Amino acid sequence: MNILEKIIADKYKEVAERKSLVPVKLLEKSAFFDGKVVSMKKYIIHPEKSGIISEFKRKSPSKGMINGAASVETVSIGYMQAGASALSILTDKDYFGGSNEDLKIARKFNFCPILRKDFVVDEYQIIEAKSIGADCILLIAAALEPEKLKSLAYFAKSLGLEVLLEVHDGEELAQSINDGVDLIGVNNRNLKTFEVSIDTSLELVDQIPSSFIKISESGISDPNTLIKLKKAGFDGFLIGENFMKSSRPEQAAYNFIKDYQKLASATEFQKA
Repeated sequence: MNILEKIIADKYKEVAERKSLVPVKLLEKSAFFDGKVVSMKKYIIHPEKSGIISEFKRKSPSKGMINGAASVETVSIGYMQAGASALSILTDKDYFGGSNEDLKIARKFNFCPILRKDFVVDEYQIIEAKSIGADCILLIAAALEPEKLKSLAYFAKSLGLEVLLEVHDGEELAQSINDGVDLIGVNNRNLKTFEVSIDTSLELVDQIPSSFIKISESGISDPNTLIKLKKAGFDGFLIGENFMKSSRPEQAAYNFIKDYQKLASATEFQKA
C-alpha cells in the first residue's frame, strides 16, 4: 500500500467517525453555511493579483514537521497582504497537522477565496467544507474513481462551491475531467512516490482545455519558475512548503511575490 492509499483508507474511517459525531443537520446550521462563496476562479485571474494560492501547512508525509509554531491568523492575513490571490488551508490532522478550526480562523480574518485542502471521499466532507467557510474543494484524481469524482464535483456545485481537480498525468486528466470542475491543478509531486518535477506541469498544460483555470501545484521555489509556467499557459500557482519552511511564512510570501512581480513587469516590458 503506497502512502496515498493509506491516507485514503484512513480518511474513510475518519469520515465515518465524524458522521456519527456531527450530523449533517448540525453542519447546515453553521453560521458559514449560507455565506456567499468567493470565486477562486475570478481571484486567480484578477489582473491586480498574483495568481498565487498561498498554503498553510504545518507538516507533510514526505517532509515531516515543516512549521509547527505558525499562527493561522498571522500567516493567512500576511499572505493576503503580500498579494496572494487565495488561501489553501490543510484540514487533514493525521498527515498534515491541520484542522477544520484552522480554516474557520482563516475565514474569520480574510475576505478571499479559501480552498479546503483535504482528501475528499464523501459528500459529508463537502457539506462540512461549506459549514467551515470554504469556497472551493479539492478532488484528487489519483484518489477517486472517475464516476465518483464527477458525482462529488456535481454535489459541490449544488452547494455553490467551486471545484479544483488535481491530476498528475494525462491519463488522470482524460478520465477525470468533467463540467462540474472549475479549476484544474497539475500536481508536480507524484502522490505515490513523492518525486517532484515542474516538467509534469509543462507536459500537461496544453492538454487542459482553455475553459478551465489552470493551476500548477507543488515544488515551486523560484519566482523565475512562475514566469516559465505563466508563459506556458498557467493562470495560477499553489505554493505552500516554500513559504511555510520559513520562520515567518507571510514575510517569505511577501518577498517571493514582490520578486515575481518585478520579473513579470520586466518580461512585459521586453515584450512591448
